[in-house]
Amino acid sequence: MLIGFGHFFRLARAGSILAREGVFKSVDPAVLPVPAQFLLRFGNLLAKPGSSAGGAPQALVRAFAQIGPSYVKLGQFLATRPDVVGGEIADALTALQDRMEPFGRKAAVEIIEKAFGKPVDEIFLSFGEPVAAASIAQVHPARVAYAEGERKVAVKVLRPDVERHFRRDLADMYILARAAERFSAEARRLRVIQVVDTLARSVKLETDFRLEAAAASEFRDNVADDPDIRAPSVDWDRTTREVLTLEWIDGAPLSDIGRVAAMGHDLKDLGRKVLQSFLRTAMRDGFFHADMHQGNLFVDRKGRLVAIDFGIMGRLGFKERRFLAEILFGFITRDYKRVAEVHFEAGYVPPIHSVEEFSQALRAIGEPLHTANAQDISMARLLTLLFEVTALFDMRTRTELVLLQKTMVVAEGVARSLDPSLNIWRTSDPVVRSWIEDNLGPKAKLEDAGRAAIEVAKFTTRLPKILNDAEAAVEMLAFAGTKGIRLSEDSLEGLARARRRADRWFMLAVVLTALLAIHWMR
Repeated sequence: MLIGFGHFFRLARAGSILAREGVFKSVDPAVLPVPAQFLLRFGNLLAKPGSSAGGAPQALVRAFAQIGPSYVKLGQFLATRPDVVGGEIADALTALQDRMEPFGRKAAVEIIEKAFGKPVDEIFLSFGEPVAAASIAQVHPARVAYAEGERKVAVKVLRPDVERHFRRDLADMYILARAAERFSAEARRLRVIQVVDTLARSVKLETDFRLEAAAASEFRDNVADDPDIRAPSVDWDRTTREVLTLEWIDGAPLSDIGRVAAMGHDLKDLGRKVLQSFLRTAMRDGFFHADMHQGNLFVDRKGRLVAIDFGIMGRLGFKERRFLAEILFGFITRDYKRVAEVHFEAGYVPPIHSVEEFSQALRAIGEPLHTANAQDISMARLLTLLFEVTALFDMRTRTELVLLQKTMVVAEGVARSLDPSLNIWRTSDPVVRSWIEDNLGPKAKLEDAGRAAIEVAKFTTRLPKILNDAEAAVEMLAFAGTKGIRLSEDSLEGLARARRRADRWFMLAVVLTALLAIHWMR
């Protein structure tokens, strides 16, 4: 009961803040059940004067910022799901800042000393005050003595009690998601419960810094030979579940364009590097940074991008990478029928629909892009239209593709902030074309044939054993069919005990039924 009241009061508080900020003003009551229509009208009475400024998207940003850290994190996550909240709201939520008051150096030192079981002075030569604080952790500068000399590092420390708070708020979100899927077919199509599942997994990964360290290390290895981007090294000896120690990055964040320009960097070239680096890691490695906003990208003195904060990462299998490459290449080359065929081949659009009709719908999306000026081509607009069209053709949500596509929109936004005239298609073309040639061209097909031949050879060597095993299984089944199945004495005794228990429960049920019948006949 107490747990139920806790959910009720927390959800009521969240609902009142959403209503006060005017989030529900744009909701059409006609699409809701009658009880929900009453609540909607009542909630709109609570809206503050002027709360409609900026519309529902800005109202949602204001409300999430007030409700608390878990909802800020929810907002940031929904910014990656335009299929759920719509492109306009998703774009607004990308501006939601995850900034909180720091919890102080003293508390951070206590967490570090508990995690390592020794004084902080034995771990770091110096440990400074926090320089950045968010809902999950805060960052401190420190210095470490290595064999090659003393170096500055960034130490990320988990916020106290953060897991308990997120666990509580996620439970509230599950209640709302289950209610939505129970009463709304659209919520079931969008898999709202799965959205909360993904958020819960993301929070779980973000609150175990060993996993973030592993992601940073893998990403660093993948881009080791890339000329345009790199990642900080991990100090594994000073990393635990609650503490993450990384190389300190000396550079300017892309959020400070003035500082980047003052360092003498070519902004247009940096815009190209942002977009191409994202596409290259996604398509070549199948492992991409899924939170590529300006604050998570620095540029060092050599002009190389440096990615930080690996709490949110995306993965793509070969099938998804092929899907992405052929989709982008199809839009670039205006081959809409091939784009449609890829959707059907991947099983994303049910075969009850027509490839030709789907191709026609895709043409309505792609053609305006080729008649627009370079600076007017927006990947965000393209994806919004693509989600609308695929919904008409019953394409179910693919979480990994949505995350990829939304990250592409963020990367585009960062690139455009550096070069407003950036041509998205022309910049993407060499990366996409190269991947297709390497993985879908004649050379790749020969390599696939070679791998297939090796697998066939391996299977052939195992074939005699497989046939012998199959023959033995058939003989055992034939013997059982003619002679019956023999059971050991222990097995027979076990069956007898189970039968006696069943008989006792049956007799008890009969007696209780008879007693109840006598009682009601009085």
